[in-house]
Amino acid sequence: MKKPTLLVLAAGMGSRYGSLKQLDGLGPSGETIMDYSIYDAIRAGFGKVVFIIRRSFEQDFREKILSKYEGKIALEVVFQDMDNLPEGFSVPEGREKPWGTNHAVMMAKDVIHEPFAVINADDFYGRNGFAVLAEKLRSLSDTTNQYCMVGYRVGNTLSESGSVARGVCEVDDRKLLTGVVERTAIERNASGKIVFTDEHGQEQILDEHTPVSMNMWGFTPDYFAHSDAMFGDFLRANEGNLKAEFYIPLVVNQLVKDGTSTCEVLDTPDQWFGVTYAADRDGVVAKIKALVAAGEYPEKLF
Repeated sequence: MKKPTLLVLAAGMGSRYGSLKQLDGLGPSGETIMDYSIYDAIRAGFGKVVFIIRRSFEQDFREKILSKYEGKIALEVVFQDMDNLPEGFSVPEGREKPWGTNHAVMMAKDVIHEPFAVINADDFYGRNGFAVLAEKLRSLSDTTNQYCMVGYRVGNTLSESGSVARGVCEVDDRKLLTGVVERTAIERNASGKIVFTDEHGQEQILDEHTPVSMNMWGFTPDYFAHSDAMFGDFLRANEGNLKAEFYIPLVVNQLVKDGTSTCEVLDTPDQWFGVTYAADRDGVVAKIKALVAAGEYPEKLF
C-alpha cells in the first residue's frame, strides 16, 4: 500500500507576505501555520511533501522553510510558472495573476504517482483532518476517479473579526459531493445563527454542521489528465479575461456533474483557523497555545 503524498500550495506566499522572512511565527517556538500542517502530515503517515512555489523565491524558500523538514520526510519543490500552458496558448498581454489553484496542482504531475492530498500553505487544518484524509487515500491506491475532500463544519470555520466566504458543499445520502457553491459574507448573527445572503438578496441560514470546503482535497494521479484536458477548454472560454482562475472546485464540480468521478466528503470535528483578518492573529496564537497546552502538539515542532 502506497503512502500518500501531500501537495502544499505555496506559490502565493511571495506576493501575500512580501518576503518569506515575514512568514508569521504563531506557535510558541515561532512555528508557522504550515509547520503544523507538515507535522500533522508526518504523523498521519504521508510519505512525501511536494511544495508548489514561485521560482522567484526558491532560494529563500529552501533556506528558510525547507531546511526545517529535511530528514523528517521526503521533499520535492516544483514551480507554478504563468507561461506553463498547453501547446498553442500563450500568456495574454496584461495578465498578472497566476492561473489559480488547479493550475498549481497540475505542475506536480511529473513528481506525484500515488494518491495525494492538496492543502493551502496558510490554513490550520488540525490533526484529525490529516488523519482521515491519509486513511482514505491509502485505500485508493488501486483506484481511479474516486476522490475525496475534508468537509469542515461551517460553524468551526468562522472568524470573530468579520464575515467569510466559503465553498458550501452539497452532499447526497452516500456522502458524495454533488457540488460546491461559493457563498460570501457568511457570519454568525446576533441570535447565534449562521447566515449568508443568497444571489436573490435573501438571508439564508446554514446548519452548524454544514460541510464547507477549505481546500483540503484528496486525488489519485488520473486527476492530472482530467485537469490537462479541461485547462485548454478553460483558456479558450476565458480568452480576454485577464483575471479568470482555474480553481480546483471548478474541475471537481465538472467531473462530478458529468459522472466521470466521485468525491466523498469526509467529516472532521477539527476547528479550522487562519489569519483572514489582521485582527485574527491574536486569536490564532491563543488557539495554538491551547492545543499545545492540551498535549496535541509539542512546544517545539522541528
